Amino acid sequence: MNGRKKYWVFALVCSFLVFSAVTFNGTTAESAEYTWSFAQPWTRPLTDAVFTKFCERVKEYSGGRIEVNFFPSGQLGGHDENFHAMQEGSLEIGVFSPYPTLIPGGCVPNMTWIIVNWDEMRLAYRQPDGILYSVMKDAFEDVEGHLLFACSQGAYGLGNNKRPIRTTDDFTNLKLRVSASPGGVKTLANMGKGKGLILETVPWGELYNALSRGVVDGCWTMWASLVEERHCEVLKYYSDLNFIWDSTYVVMNKELWDSLPDDLKEAVRKASLEAEAELLDTQQKAEKRFIEQLKERKDFTITWLTPEERDALRLASDMGPMWEELCGKWLEERYPGKDMVNVIPAELEKIHKEVLAKEAQK
Repeated sequence: MNGRKKYWVFALVCSFLVFSAVTFNGTTAESAEYTWSFAQPWTRPLTDAVFTKFCERVKEYSGGRIEVNFFPSGQLGGHDENFHAMQEGSLEIGVFSPYPTLIPGGCVPNMTWIIVNWDEMRLAYRQPDGILYSVMKDAFEDVEGHLLFACSQGAYGLGNNKRPIRTTDDFTNLKLRVSASPGGVKTLANMGKGKGLILETVPWGELYNALSRGVVDGCWTMWASLVEERHCEVLKYYSDLNFIWDSTYVVMNKELWDSLPDDLKEAVRKASLEAEAELLDTQQKAEKRFIEQLKERKDFTITWLTPEERDALRLASDMGPMWEELCGKWLEERYPGKDMVNVIPAELEKIHKEVLAKEAQK
């Protein structure tokens, strides 16, 4: 090869390397008008895979104008730190739990019996008019956030080492671990009223040891925690009350959202809806795998409640006064004169009956 040909080959290779260095998915990094960070404070491989796809979809649907970098496992700090960063705009997107100390409207999804299965979840958080989606969208707007989509790991039931739980009598003389969640604590207290039920506050990180040493007889937990956090090793019975629904939310800074042109809002919205649907499907499939694993354990018994048994416990929970006590103030301030403290439970009850009717027809 003569000198001139060598030069052109070298120049071509260099050009290719430079082009490759600044190109991703067919668009150059220089073409991105927006570069955002998306923080996940926890380590959750299943959801992280979907969040990664969400970032890729935003880039694709925006024609490369938005680049979202995903930071899992608390790389950008803890939950509260990320939340305050999102509020002030130094973090564009994050995953957040509805802690009322940070989000006053978070009192609503922290109520018990609002959702008992995945079909109810889909209806309650349906965009744009699902009752819980609408309320939580407003709740995050109050704290400078824009709700993109909701995500969940499913429902909490009750595990214990004494007996299966089907009725209020089964709470007799149980000592159950609770957290500082007022709705959950009051619900258990009402279901076990007059039965000698004792409630103990134990940090979640100490729960395994507390169960293994008999400090408490049981706790509220969920399918994923039974397997991944090994609660099944220190519990004998699990009843699928489904009285608490796990909920977290992917939220971006509101000022940033409001500043976006309509076509980019639509790109993010489309990616959000697809991520939400995929997350629901992913978590539901994972739940089925967890259940099959637990069924194989000879030292672990799953108790499946009938709809009638679950509704009887729901009635014993006496949720009406709790809605006023725990959510009434925020709801009246946010929706003056609209009686949302009664409207929301009524809409959720309507969804509950609608899903029950469909299940009965199967």
